[in-house]
Amino acid sequence: MSADPAFAGFPEATFRFLSGLAAHNEKAWFEAHRADYEAGYVAPAKALVSALGPRLRAIAPELSFEPRINGSIFRINRDVRFSKDKTPYKPHLDLWFWEGERRGWETPGFFFRLFAGRLLLGAGLHGFDKTQLAAYRDAVLDERAGSALETLLRKLAAAGYAPGEPRRKTVPRGFDKAHPRAALLLYEGLHAAWEGPLPREARSASFVAWCAKHYAALHPVSAWLRAHVT
Repeated sequence: MSADPAFAGFPEATFRFLSGLAAHNEKAWFEAHRADYEAGYVAPAKALVSALGPRLRAIAPELSFEPRINGSIFRINRDVRFSKDKTPYKPHLDLWFWEGERRGWETPGFFFRLFAGRLLLGAGLHGFDKTQLAAYRDAVLDERAGSALETLLRKLAAAGYAPGEPRRKTVPRGFDKAHPRAALLLYEGLHAAWEGPLPREARSASFVAWCAKHYAALHPVSAWLRAHVT
């Protein structure tokens, strides 16, 4: 899919660049370090997507990925139009592998966020549209589907994976607050993630297998969503 060099781990230049950007989040600094951005951020990101994508496709056969900016690699520029935070850049690397042909947020996928000293890996769907939300709530109330999700999230929690924070503070109007799975009705998107200090594997080629192992554990969340919501 790509002629990018094989992924050999993130070089030290990646973490120097991300640390520097976090400390000097301004256009002048970024332009002065554009070469570091290309060599320490874009190049290893492309190589990781090219190496990790096929491994993830073995887990999720309909997975799609594109080793390019605005494909699986998010732009580093922030959209500040409606934000009080006007810093122009994200001090992290974001990757996205989606299930299905069309790139977007309406299908589940695997996400990746790398900071200078921290990593976040997850699977699922951050937000439901109106139709998906209705389907999700119906599935939660269904004894078979809802119980399966409850069991899945409990197993993931025991293995060290955490679900995202629910958006709602109260059960939606018209639903039973005393329902045994009422807590799941607080979600308007569903994903689970691993988050922690940067693992030593991130600096070597073994990081591909390390990520794939975590994504394999997290994928049942996406599989449940595809079966019952999307």
